[in-house]
Amino acid sequence: MTQFDLTHIGRCFGAVTALDDVSLTLSSGEVHALMGENGAGKSTLIRILAGLDRPDTGWLALDGTALPRNSPASIRAAGLRFIHQELHAVSGLSIAENMHLDHPYPRRLGLVNWRALNTAAAQALGRLGLGRLDPRRPMSDLGPGDQMLVRIAATLIGDGPSAPWLYVMDEPTAALTSEESERLFDVIGDLTRQGAGILYVSHRMPEVLRLADRVTVLRDGHRVSTQPLSETSQQTIIEQMTGRDLSGLFPDRHGDQAPGPEVLSVVGLRAGRVISADLSVRAGEILGVAGVAGSGRGALLQAIVGAIPAEAGTVAVNAVRVRGSPAEAWRHGIAYVPRERRSQGLMLGRAIFENVALPHLGALARAGLFLNHGRQRRLARDLGRAVTLKAASVDQSCRELSGGNQQKVLFARALAGNPRVLLLDEPTRGVDIGARFEIYRLIHRLSAQGIAILMASSDLPEIIGLCDRIAVMRDGRVAETLDAEGLSEAALLARFYHIDKTEQVA
Repeated sequence: MTQFDLTHIGRCFGAVTALDDVSLTLSSGEVHALMGENGAGKSTLIRILAGLDRPDTGWLALDGTALPRNSPASIRAAGLRFIHQELHAVSGLSIAENMHLDHPYPRRLGLVNWRALNTAAAQALGRLGLGRLDPRRPMSDLGPGDQMLVRIAATLIGDGPSAPWLYVMDEPTAALTSEESERLFDVIGDLTRQGAGILYVSHRMPEVLRLADRVTVLRDGHRVSTQPLSETSQQTIIEQMTGRDLSGLFPDRHGDQAPGPEVLSVVGLRAGRVISADLSVRAGEILGVAGVAGSGRGALLQAIVGAIPAEAGTVAVNAVRVRGSPAEAWRHGIAYVPRERRSQGLMLGRAIFENVALPHLGALARAGLFLNHGRQRRLARDLGRAVTLKAASVDQSCRELSGGNQQKVLFARALAGNPRVLLLDEPTRGVDIGARFEIYRLIHRLSAQGIAILMASSDLPEIIGLCDRIAVMRDGRVAETLDAEGLSEAALLARFYHIDKTEQVA
């Protein structure tokens, strides 16, 4: 068994302690999950593990032999490889060329030996059961999931003294669909069976409970515990991460209050991937939208807000038809929180108050002409308190915020227009368990205020736990609508594939 140790690691940035006396042992043949809220110290620990940051105290060792600190070359020579959620693929190159970006191209007579390059890539792909991928295909042909698998396969090229045995995977499924995640999990299983070790960093509790052999929890720079998964539980892990009891992860709905009159009406909508959609959301109701990847759940929300032009059908708010563009939808009280907060939602380099005010500049301008930064800042401060935003000030750059607080900026922007309808596309994607709980409470509070909420999510426990009803999409159509109460994950998943209850296996 190969073993890598981080012992008594400490790291301070000025007066801020990022890590305090943290020890961690990583072994071959197992999946070791590293969990903690944003700010717990996970990223700092990974940078030290990669040799990108020098610890103030402590040491690193491979099988008892100390390694140089702050030396990426020695870490690579020790057999460690790092897989991050950002793909950084060169779309114009082939799969094989992308796989060789960290390796010398094979040459013959001074020229690139393309046959050898493609053969080496095919062999590496085959070792992970990815023989279906032609290494000559352009990388741009692949979805995010297959690109992630290609990056893992690339580490198997050029085996030698530094052959990889330990993979550090940092939020690897953040940009993947459920089907793509399943393929990744299969590869993780193959790697561990071949003797590799995995350090798996994720906010997604079901993944950790499924994959991990051991779990280490960090909180506020301290190691709270390291335990075999068989000796702990989801509830214990959550309490160790947050320092508080989150037994009711999905907050209670707003008493016995019944939803009010219809607010959002969608009839015969066809737009892009959405072939046919009919649905209705009432005041104070949370309607979920669920389905397999490619079913059109995200496209439905984009069509309702006008980001995808409608080819047929109508969208109405309080019986008034909404026509055309996102600006028109916002004017009618439809607010939208997109799935990709970094690429679709935020100007990361700009201040919080600028991001909150962005769709509302006309209403916030002096005489409709000149920007009133004072009003923008006051609005952002008020809404920041409403969504429990944690930031130094509303002048802070959004890039400096955690994922959960970036998400809260988008909620604050949505609320700035006093919406009647709130469209949420994967509202807790990539946020830690504590921030997720706060977002769940916020969603329930908004529904209790009478806002009609339409929420698309690939997280089955989330959509069952939050919603009153669930609209199931199949092949671009809203196929049926189910009551969420008493619905199991297995029963909901079966409806994605239109499996009759009599066909389901208990």
